[in-house]
Amino acid sequence: MWKMAANEEKQQGHRPGIYKQKNKGHKHGKHRTKGELERENKGRVSVTALTKKQRKEQKKMDRRHKASQLRRNKKDMVLTEKRRLGSRDGPPHLVVVVSLHAGVDAGVTTKLLRGEGAGGVVHQERCIGGVSDSFGLIVPRFKQRFTFLSLSTADMHSLLDVAKIADSLVFVLDPTEGWDGYGDYCLSCLFAQGLPTYALACQGVSDVQVKKRVESRRALAKITEVRFPDARLFPLDSEQDGTLLLRHLGSQRQRKLGFRSRRSHLLAQQVTFTPNSPAEGTGGGPTGLGTLCVSGYVRGRPLQVDRLVHIPGHGDFQLSQIDAPSDPLPLNVTMARPAKPGKGADVDMVERGGDEAPVRMLMKADPSCRESLQTEAEVDPMDGEQTWPTETELLEAEEARKNKRVMKVPKGTSDYQATWIVDEDEEENGDLDEESSDDDDDMMDEAMDRDEEEEEGNSQEPGSCCASEDDGEDEEEEEVCSTERGGADQRYDEHIDEAAEEEGLKRYREARSNEMFPDEVDTPRDSKARIRYQRYRGLKSFRSSPWDSMENLPLNYSRIFQFQSFERTRHRILAEAAAEEEGAMDGWYVTLHIIDVPVSVMESVQSGKPLVLVSLLPHEQKMSVMHVLVRRHPSNTEPIKSKEELVFHCGFRRFRASPVFSQHTSADKHKMERFLQPDAPTVVSVYAPITFLPAGVLLFKQRSDGIQDLVATGSLLSCDPQRVVLKRIVLSGHPFKINRRSAVVRYMFFNRDDITWFKPVELRTKWGRRGHIKEGLGTHGHMKCVFDNQLRSQDTVLMNLYKRVYPRWTYDPYVPMPLPWVKREGGVEMDDLDME
Repeated sequence: MWKMAANEEKQQGHRPGIYKQKNKGHKHGKHRTKGELERENKGRVSVTALTKKQRKEQKKMDRRHKASQLRRNKKDMVLTEKRRLGSRDGPPHLVVVVSLHAGVDAGVTTKLLRGEGAGGVVHQERCIGGVSDSFGLIVPRFKQRFTFLSLSTADMHSLLDVAKIADSLVFVLDPTEGWDGYGDYCLSCLFAQGLPTYALACQGVSDVQVKKRVESRRALAKITEVRFPDARLFPLDSEQDGTLLLRHLGSQRQRKLGFRSRRSHLLAQQVTFTPNSPAEGTGGGPTGLGTLCVSGYVRGRPLQVDRLVHIPGHGDFQLSQIDAPSDPLPLNVTMARPAKPGKGADVDMVERGGDEAPVRMLMKADPSCRESLQTEAEVDPMDGEQTWPTETELLEAEEARKNKRVMKVPKGTSDYQATWIVDEDEEENGDLDEESSDDDDDMMDEAMDRDEEEEEGNSQEPGSCCASEDDGEDEEEEEVCSTERGGADQRYDEHIDEAAEEEGLKRYREARSNEMFPDEVDTPRDSKARIRYQRYRGLKSFRSSPWDSMENLPLNYSRIFQFQSFERTRHRILAEAAAEEEGAMDGWYVTLHIIDVPVSVMESVQSGKPLVLVSLLPHEQKMSVMHVLVRRHPSNTEPIKSKEELVFHCGFRRFRASPVFSQHTSADKHKMERFLQPDAPTVVSVYAPITFLPAGVLLFKQRSDGIQDLVATGSLLSCDPQRVVLKRIVLSGHPFKINRRSAVVRYMFFNRDDITWFKPVELRTKWGRRGHIKEGLGTHGHMKCVFDNQLRSQDTVLMNLYKRVYPRWTYDPYVPMPLPWVKREGGVEMDDLDME
């Protein structure tokens, strides 16, 4: 036996124990043989080391010199750009004077700056077309030229449009209060869209007592440091103060705004309108259209004649040609240089009558290269249709004809007419296949809520009648008291809009109900739930369950454009725009001929509104689904419902649209928000023209009286039509009988067919239990459910259903100017501001 065990151990080999001694390997100078190297590398070949020459490495001194040259070049470029603004080769320094207090007059500030003691020479009165308080100023002492413009803060749209292209803003403050409530509202709008370089001027410091000036200045600095930290206050009571302000404006560092530095823009200084003749224009000269000639200084990037131009509040238009008239504000009249044509531009001389200098035509648009005004994709209604049926379809049609069902029809009805008569069973089954739109679902929800309110009102009528019979004497006393109060209440009620009050109350109740019971709806009792919610589906997991983004798209998606990669296209177009060196260069005074412009643009200029033009980048006139990330403005507390029409300020654009609100998450599906959330960032999805990032966004809501309130502020997020936004509804039920993990639930459905239809959908409770429907009980909507743990009697059973929603197509680029704010003797009416 012992020999047999020894033989087996020899065959299996010796296995050392746990206490086996392990000696260190011999250190042989870390020299390995070729065989060892081959076994370790296992066929891998090492990378050949590059020499310093091959790697183009420089010596230490060469690297220092190169870094020094790069710093010097960058410094020179910044200084050149800074010195160019307001010089002979650049555009005049555009300064907008804004009053932030009702007790401060901006006209006094502009009058002080144009005085002779300030050191400037007024060369052009009313240099901005349509704006009365504007002038051009040349300061020979600083070798700079300025364009000053004073706007009323009551016209918020005009203020925001001009602030987008202004080089500097001068805020005029009150020496004691700084700014009032409406001034703070204006600052919120300006900060949200992007604030350019600014300066703070204080008017009326000399009127303060000498002993209190230091204290007043210290208090004002404490007020302003909240909005403008480390900002310098300039007193503006004498012409010497005006000279210091001019020096500061001409030498301060300019702040760059991304959305305007990548596009060419222009502020109109002279505007003329020529109506189209019957033989000219698009479509044989439509009424109300014409050619708008706009003269001004080009700012930003070079302006190309083949690109589209956008007029905020009016739309996109094409250019026919660009002329180069003489500069109306030359820094040195004797040495004024005419504008040079761009590369490849046509240069022609156009003689004008009278004593005017000849105007040169810089470039003319090429119809073959000009950007198209097409905003929507061409939809072919026959796209995807068959031109001739296949053999299989012919055989199926023949079998269907043979198996034709016999039905009773009126006497004299032909076979063709009989095919249009729908049986009751077919009509009931056909309802399941019909797809109702989101608007129909919303209208149905509102109708159901309205019916419930009417039922509640009707149920309360008998009680009210009885009370009126029993308490007749009390009513007589109330009538006497009401007559004694006089007309005070009547005068108060005259300023109240009852329809607006009812609408506000309805919105408040809906927002309050959604906050207390998120997304919960009542199952209709007069209709089947499987028909009412046929477009909804259940999800096992909102995070991980799949949802096809190309499934059941609406018809409006055939009208929009989509990028294969929006980010790649954006980087390419912005890089091409930064490298462009053709067209009308920055600082040139040019005249743009804009064709097919409605006469309403000229009427707006004649009414005193400034005119701003922006050159669009490629694809920025095409419609798509834009997403904006916003936050609710703290001054607005009114409920804002999803799909409600709002006014957008997106970059240079201004339009009206009905957006959809959704949560801002990193998942592939996003839950829709029924109301704009006050304490969380919200994504606003809307049908709008494509705009490349970055761009600031402001959302306004227009009241019934025409005044617009700031609702939210944010920035452009992306352009993605495939972003899935899901609307959730929650059906709730009450556990009727509980037996450990199983329970009988009622009030979720009211017939057995609905229970069978929604049986595959998972259930959950407010206390975290999960389960499913096992079977229906009876015919009144009771159902037996099984859960993963013991269910409590005070718990509520819920069922989540989802459907994809889309914005409403209500895009309108023609936004009228809002009504001015009501002003009183003491300033702005604070009741219209909705803020303390």
